[in-house]
Amino acid sequence: MVAGDLTESVEFGAYLDRALRYVAEWRRKRVVVKFGGRALEKNQIGTLLEDLVLLQKSGLQPVLVHGGGPEISRLLERLGIESTFIDGLRVTDEETIEVVEMVLAGKVNKKIVSMIQRRGGRAVGLSGKDAGLIQARPHQRSEDLGFVGEIEAVNTEILEILLEKSFIPVVSSLGVGEAGETYNLNADTVAGGLAVALGAEKLIVLTDVAGIHQPTTDGQERIPRLDVAAAAELMASGVVSRGMLPKLQACTWAVKNGVPSAHIIAAGFVHGLLIELFTEEGIGTMIRETS
Repeated sequence: MVAGDLTESVEFGAYLDRALRYVAEWRRKRVVVKFGGRALEKNQIGTLLEDLVLLQKSGLQPVLVHGGGPEISRLLERLGIESTFIDGLRVTDEETIEVVEMVLAGKVNKKIVSMIQRRGGRAVGLSGKDAGLIQARPHQRSEDLGFVGEIEAVNTEILEILLEKSFIPVVSSLGVGEAGETYNLNADTVAGGLAVALGAEKLIVLTDVAGIHQPTTDGQERIPRLDVAAAAELMASGVVSRGMLPKLQACTWAVKNGVPSAHIIAAGFVHGLLIELFTEEGIGTMIRETS
């Protein structure tokens, strides 16, 4: 073995030592991951599911939350039902909520569960209605939005059972109302609510861009770290808007309510979940209470 090869081996061994120590420290800690329907439709999943399986087999306790907006819109169009949005929220009447539940709790949820299991994982699909997981109330604009809801309470009992038995819960963003009615919930908000209720170490939101960006003289620059105050300024100023706004709102809310850190990263990055979890640099934007 030449000197260069030996040096590389030593460096690689030191890297493995740090990585294994870090993974050992994370045993039985919880990570809530949110994965959007748009990324799934574009097949921008990268190695996400393989990474989740590896985390679970390494002793971590991941929970996956998903949406399914594009799939819902496609089925509504086929059924001749127009999709209408107010401030990014889907207007959800009685006819629409049936389609939303069919797609989220049925087709999309079971597709993800099947994909995880084909990769050697153990997954169970749930909606927020199962075992009273997510109690919901009508949205404050319910007269306009219909069966769009907000989280009233989270009952983690079913998740605790599944995590203890080494299953990956796959949760669709539906909630159940006081009278048993179904509510369509924002998936980012659901992920934040579950992260707080489970005492998760991290909330990770995957999207189609590599974190939060701000304008510079040369274009756009990724912001690797934000504290809650700086995140609030970005939202108030309009630098963060549209689809990124509910993601950053969910992250800041989770951090303010006890989750040590939240992260927004690109969905299609190879092993992006592992890099964001186990390296200092990361690949997206990390949000913490203070800088």
